[in-house]
Amino acid sequence: MPGGADVGGGIGAVWRQVPGIVGLALPIVMGLAASTLIGVTDSVMLAPLGPVPLAAVGLTGAVAVLFYAAIYGLLSALSVRIGAAWGAGEGRRISTILRSGLALGLVVGVGGAVLMGAIWPLLPLLGQPDEVIAAMPAYWFWICAYLVPFSVLTAFKSAFEAVDRPWLGTGFAFLAVGINVPLNYVLIWGIGPFPELGLTGAGLASFLAEALALVAAFLWWLYAPSLRRLRLRRVVERREMGATLREGAPLGVMYVIETASVSVATLMIGGFGTVALAGNQVAQSVGGVLYMLPLGVAGAVAIRVAQERGAGNVTALRPIALAAVAVAMVWLVGAALMLAFRGAWIAGLVTDDPEVVAVAAAIFLVFAPMQISDAVQSSMLGALRGLSDTAWPAVVSAIAYWPVALPLGWMLAHGGGMGPAGIWAGFILALAGAGLALALRFWRRTALLGESPSV
Repeated sequence: MPGGADVGGGIGAVWRQVPGIVGLALPIVMGLAASTLIGVTDSVMLAPLGPVPLAAVGLTGAVAVLFYAAIYGLLSALSVRIGAAWGAGEGRRISTILRSGLALGLVVGVGGAVLMGAIWPLLPLLGQPDEVIAAMPAYWFWICAYLVPFSVLTAFKSAFEAVDRPWLGTGFAFLAVGINVPLNYVLIWGIGPFPELGLTGAGLASFLAEALALVAAFLWWLYAPSLRRLRLRRVVERREMGATLREGAPLGVMYVIETASVSVATLMIGGFGTVALAGNQVAQSVGGVLYMLPLGVAGAVAIRVAQERGAGNVTALRPIALAAVAVAMVWLVGAALMLAFRGAWIAGLVTDDPEVVAVAAAIFLVFAPMQISDAVQSSMLGALRGLSDTAWPAVVSAIAYWPVALPLGWMLAHGGGMGPAGIWAGFILALAGAGLALALRFWRRTALLGESPSV
């Protein structure tokens, strides 16, 4: 368990935290990327059918990602609560938190599926291409159903990460991807006795893959000797569910606020037509995978801060946060250079439609500078999560993304003549401002906890 001697000040203290951040962030990133790869494989395997199915995946994903974000944000409070208990040496308490979290995950997943289904009648009112809307009802249904196993599996992954077994959750995430690829192949194209379902087959495959991965995780939890401590007989406590909900709700709202702005940006790009929407989907598929690094680092720093807070090792908190920023920055600078200079080549790996490639490459040029400010914003957001400070960051996100990013993006896209890429350009300033505000907040909170100002 974490804890032990205090961590000293200066660069050395930060450097000593880097291995811990990397060791925890890497499997979290890979697990998050695996979840995203289900949508990416749908896009790649449907691309030969033309821009309409590709645009349908993008439009469905623009809405579904709101629910993914809300579920992930809400249930990520489990990793903080379990991490604090782990750091404090309260091993028996972890089983209660986990069982209550699994129950909460089921409730949240079913609720999310119902709510997403209720949004379907509103899509024709949003000015999206008619041919795209007509192609996607069944695909929409299966992505709604997908939220249920996704939510419960997220609860499992949060617990595994908080008790220093992050590769376990990653394994189940990749299991879902591994199942999804052959299922996609069979159900999209109608191999053997199976009918050719096209876009509908991709949605059904995604649901089945996630459900089977959840079954595997559940069986592992029940029978694996290494998880004996996580399945101690404890009842589901409504009080614990309520505590997790209260702590996680601001996180869920915060991620919805951010993700909703991305979804609105996608809807705004839909106003430029089917090709623009398809090009944006290509860019988002790649950008979504890259975003997993800062999101994974945020998860890692949240757990490490929670563990050390639980252990009473307050002097480690700032070095942990700075190490997280450094790790994220190194990766995202490289990603920014790749997007800026090889964007068209990357887009060409997904689709050979020259118009779609041109739109995606233009968006990649805007995504490049966003990577830098994203490193700071995501890392400091995770650090505050580890302190169970979630309400104030939600307010920062609301201000940064809505009054700043979206109006500015609209002006750059239309008044500035940047087209679809201009929508995303407005997010650069929003991320930079949010990152600065969150860093200042973390520094003040750690000062109140008794952290030395020398780091």
